[in-house]
Amino acid sequence: MRFLSELKGAILSFIKGKEPYEVAVENFVKELQKALLRADVNVKLVFSLTRSIKERALKESPPPYVSRREWFIKIVYEELSKLFGGDKTPNIFPPKTPWVILLVGVQGSGKTTSAAKIAYLYKKYGYRPCLATVDTYRPAAYEQLQQLANAIDVPFCGDPNCKNPVDIANKCLEKFRKLGCSIIIIDTAGRHGYGNEQALLEEMKALADSIKPDEVVMVIDAAMGQKAYDLAKRFHDYTPIGSIVVTKLDGSARGGGALSAVAATGATIKFVGTGEKIPEIEVFNPRKFVARLLGLGDLESLIEKLKSLDIGRAVEKRMSHAIASGKFTLRDLYAQIIALRKLGPLRKILQMIPGLSLLPISDDQLKLSEEKLRRWIAIMDSMTMEELDKPSIIDRRRMERIARGSGTSIDEVRELLKYYQMMQRMLKQVRRRRKVRIPGLDFLKLT
Repeated sequence: MRFLSELKGAILSFIKGKEPYEVAVENFVKELQKALLRADVNVKLVFSLTRSIKERALKESPPPYVSRREWFIKIVYEELSKLFGGDKTPNIFPPKTPWVILLVGVQGSGKTTSAAKIAYLYKKYGYRPCLATVDTYRPAAYEQLQQLANAIDVPFCGDPNCKNPVDIANKCLEKFRKLGCSIIIIDTAGRHGYGNEQALLEEMKALADSIKPDEVVMVIDAAMGQKAYDLAKRFHDYTPIGSIVVTKLDGSARGGGALSAVAATGATIKFVGTGEKIPEIEVFNPRKFVARLLGLGDLESLIEKLKSLDIGRAVEKRMSHAIASGKFTLRDLYAQIIALRKLGPLRKILQMIPGLSLLPISDDQLKLSEEKLRRWIAIMDSMTMEELDKPSIIDRRRMERIARGSGTSIDEVRELLKYYQMMQRMLKQVRRRRKVRIPGLDFLKLT
């Protein structure tokens, strides 16, 4: 997926750019078009996507505390997410068992390996998967899937002496139902390559009409490019595709073509293969996938966490005032630490903040342990109101009193004050550069 990772530099340039907003949008859209076209994405889809981004960027007004440039990055994120399936996060758990999956696709797409990977994944979730092959054309197709089935210890079925895939499929279904298999995966032929699929399509239709699978899953090679668009459409016309597996996503420069093409057909990408080994498969999440590639962090998870917690308007108002005025006290730091502790480990929270992977952040800025936060809260609980509002008055004598009252050491009190001073400096930089802004978390703007 190099075509998206290439955009990280363009995003950073956009955020830091000094040119007028409209000019910056135009330049970014041109770079996005070039990257997508280089990745062999369908031309009509590229211009439809970028037109939508540009229209939203010039018409929409950002909410309070968010600049137009930051809002534009969110627009790009959302529109690219739509390209990859939008909110269609797949549900991999079948509503009933046994659940019959018919795996289709052309030769070389990675169907047989994907069949074993899917079986492996379902086995991890406690299901009893079974594998069958009805490929009567490819040499050693039977032996390959049999070996993979043995490797992951799941039942296998096929008939190397039979040339009728429909008969083999029905025979294997009967066998698997008697064995009590809960997930039945049927690997089909893909003999005709990319140029002549008609006979293959007819065979898939005959199979689907006979066994009536619960789900038809198409396997597409990430490197297929624009050919994926027509191929997915033709398969869908013959055997309606319920979901997609994209293979070889680990190193393809043209992966955008396959992904955008299948997304354009309306099918849901369900699984992605991220390597050659059987365990290298994962459930596809469009928004998280795009956010990670664009260097925006796990934005969706952070937003959901923030929505699920009542951090409080008072804290938000306090921090907004601190940013606007440049006055940041220990009382502000205290309020934010209390809020952050509710969200989970600080390192994970920082890693979810959009833009974090674009900024040079040292390990020291991420190594605030839960224990340290607890001790810092105890230290601030031992301070007077005056000390919280004016940390500069805290001398050696006051440090000794605070350390005794909090059950900590003078060194720990000094460490908290040092951290507070670093935050003050960072806050001033944020006010100048304003790279990343999330209401209520502004004191964590890392530059």
